[in-house]
Amino acid sequence: MHASIHQLDYNLIADYLNSAVNDSSEFYTSWNSNQQQSSLFHQHRASLMRQHRSEHYYQQQTNRFMFHSDCTETIRSPFFETLPFTSFDQPVADLLRSGPFWLDVCSPTTEEINNLARIFKIHPLTTEDIQTEETREKCETFPGYYFITIRTFDSDQFSMSYMQPINVYIIVFRECVLSFHSQPILHLNNVLRRIEQLKVYGLNISPDWLNYALIDDITDGFMPSLKHIELEVDAIDELVLILKEREQSDMLRRIGHARKRVMMLLRLLITKADVIKAVIKRCTQRLAPDSETTLYLGDIQDHIITMVQNLNHCEKTLTRSHSNYLAQISIEITQASNRTNDVVMRMTALASILVPLNIITGLFGMNVKVPGEEGESLVWFFSIVMCMFVIAWLSFLLMRKYLH
Repeated sequence: MHASIHQLDYNLIADYLNSAVNDSSEFYTSWNSNQQQSSLFHQHRASLMRQHRSEHYYQQQTNRFMFHSDCTETIRSPFFETLPFTSFDQPVADLLRSGPFWLDVCSPTTEEINNLARIFKIHPLTTEDIQTEETREKCETFPGYYFITIRTFDSDQFSMSYMQPINVYIIVFRECVLSFHSQPILHLNNVLRRIEQLKVYGLNISPDWLNYALIDDITDGFMPSLKHIELEVDAIDELVLILKEREQSDMLRRIGHARKRVMMLLRLLITKADVIKAVIKRCTQRLAPDSETTLYLGDIQDHIITMVQNLNHCEKTLTRSHSNYLAQISIEITQASNRTNDVVMRMTALASILVPLNIITGLFGMNVKVPGEEGESLVWFFSIVMCMFVIAWLSFLLMRKYLH
């Protein structure tokens, strides 16, 4: 096939945007008016948010489409058709043709995905994966682009979906990058901030570099959780054998929660090394020989392998700690059982001594004639006491020999 067949059709994209605005001019005029009236409210609401992360989430929820290029910088809008390209002096086609650009879509609808697939000439299999939220991480090659499915997770500890995976779909053309995700993510703003910082050093943005930057930030997002888990695992490993019995009530719960988090991170990281390997292969085929993007991707692969190895070590440590904890509990139960048995045996020995004495006192305490009843001498009394003493002493000696 000729390379021109797979080139991006800027005129088709520009015609779609222009026709969409012209066909719905009343709607977009009303939307722009409402946007201006509510801008002060949005700014006030964002300023009241305590966490910087919340501002990013709120921004992506309201302005779901983000477009970035060297010519336009970063522009946002709730709809693709309302991206403010008309605020620039150049035609839309010239703006798109001026250099690589990045289009990010948060929570796209089926209609929006179909429209983008039509104007960007995206393969139906790619469209199907995005619409059905394909969860398997992979890197596939299609005519004109390669398609990456990679997963991140919700890192907000106060969120109901904490540690739940979020699918991110990246389509890398030679001219641009399209990214899709079902809910707001922090990585978008982190990559934009990184671009602004590196522009000072003369960074030339390319679609493959944008793809690298997004994957790199997704990978780096696992580091805080991994460090927290490593600290928790080390604490569990040290405390499992030294805590006293009354302090071990929540140890099993801590071990269970730690293992759950380790397995969730392993599930998200275990396939990423293969995906990065495939991305490196695709980039090598289309990048210049002196490009360093493949080196950066190799560094991501090394980080992923290291994190997977650390998680496997944490899993083994937790398994050993779990076994040690159960062994410690078993030892404590055995010790308690031995103490109980010792008390029972002592009580049995005491009962063995007292039972013969009770028999003697019972016999001589009956309301019938017994030996020595008619005499007034105390010989019988002292004889009985001496007999009881001898029986008690002999019983004690027998019990002591038996216990030892």
